[in-house]
Amino acid sequence: MARTKLTSVPQVAEFPNLEFIADKLERVVPDAYQPKQMICRLEDIGCAKASQNTLSMVLLGLLAGFFIGLGAMFCTLVTTDIGLGFGLGKLLGGLTFSLGLILVVIAGAELFTGNSLMVAPWMSARVKGAQLLRSWAIVYFSNFAGALILVAILYYAKFGALDGYEVGANALMIANSKASLAFVPALCRGIMCNILVCLAVWLCLSARSVTSKILAIIFPITAFVACGFEHSIANMYFIPMGIAMAGQAEVLQAAGVTAAQVTNLTALGLVHNLIPVTIGNIIGGTSVGLIYWLVFLRKERAAEVLAAGHVLGRLVTTAKAQPQKVYALDEETKALISVLAKARDDNTFLARLSENPDKTLEGYNLTSEAKAALASGDLHWLESRVGFLDEPLRTWLTSRLSQEKW
Repeated sequence: MARTKLTSVPQVAEFPNLEFIADKLERVVPDAYQPKQMICRLEDIGCAKASQNTLSMVLLGLLAGFFIGLGAMFCTLVTTDIGLGFGLGKLLGGLTFSLGLILVVIAGAELFTGNSLMVAPWMSARVKGAQLLRSWAIVYFSNFAGALILVAILYYAKFGALDGYEVGANALMIANSKASLAFVPALCRGIMCNILVCLAVWLCLSARSVTSKILAIIFPITAFVACGFEHSIANMYFIPMGIAMAGQAEVLQAAGVTAAQVTNLTALGLVHNLIPVTIGNIIGGTSVGLIYWLVFLRKERAAEVLAAGHVLGRLVTTAKAQPQKVYALDEETKALISVLAKARDDNTFLARLSENPDKTLEGYNLTSEAKAALASGDLHWLESRVGFLDEPLRTWLTSRLSQEKW
């Protein structure tokens, strides 16, 4: 019997385009961002948030309050008469509530709890304390207004009348339990809630696709809702909706309670809940941002401060010796010092600056002229703004300009 001749296995050399194709596939399906890249992205995003104009911040804040309210509305509906037992009912409620943060992250909006992570650029001195507090305050009250708008719409839409007023009864009891919480439990539940919310946002910073972001959001948000933790912006929907339901006899009857049993559902009850929960949310959220900043950026930013100190020391010496040559340390000058110091010590940042200076310099308070000087390595222009650079910075800049494409 004739034997079948085996052909040799094709070698890579026979396919000269194989490496090129593999490289292209890697570019099409890149890996997720690594934690060090994520914290740098967080800084850039935080700077962009802090520099937004007031109108944009208010409108995006209104959207976020509305979106979180939609998640709370969906959760209320789905957990009405669910009959699955405690654990599964809580699980399903958490899954449906995830809608709120998915809308915030994917559609784009400003959410107070997520903005707790802006502590990272503040620690790097890229965002001022006043900017941080301004952003938090505007977004917080805009979120509140957005949630109240949704409550008003649903009230007049007779949302609570669904399922023979059982949906309204569920909303009433959810709100009453929240308004009845003591200070310390509400504070601790607020801390745990925003640890999970900010971890969801943090995980989203690793994602390169919408699908990845959604998957990153679902599990932490499901966990916080299922565990009964407290979210200040969600409560801006839950408690006002409960207050609205408490005025309807049909809802009280469906819930099997009297008006005297839900006396906590008032504006004062809302405030008593929001104060500890908001404080807890700030503690939990800023802890996430602070820990990752300390792990990945502490040494790098300390080096920048040291380098900036050399330059500032030179400026002070010049000011004392030659008062007529005092250089005003405006925001742009400080930003220039920060960029130079970071470029000296961070090769990744330098490479990004070389490839895409406009994108890399986003978030820094620089004019187009300053960005052009940094992109071209114009040493004379830079020194005209920050003063004569000390020897390490000057040597670094001169050598880098002879080696690197800016």
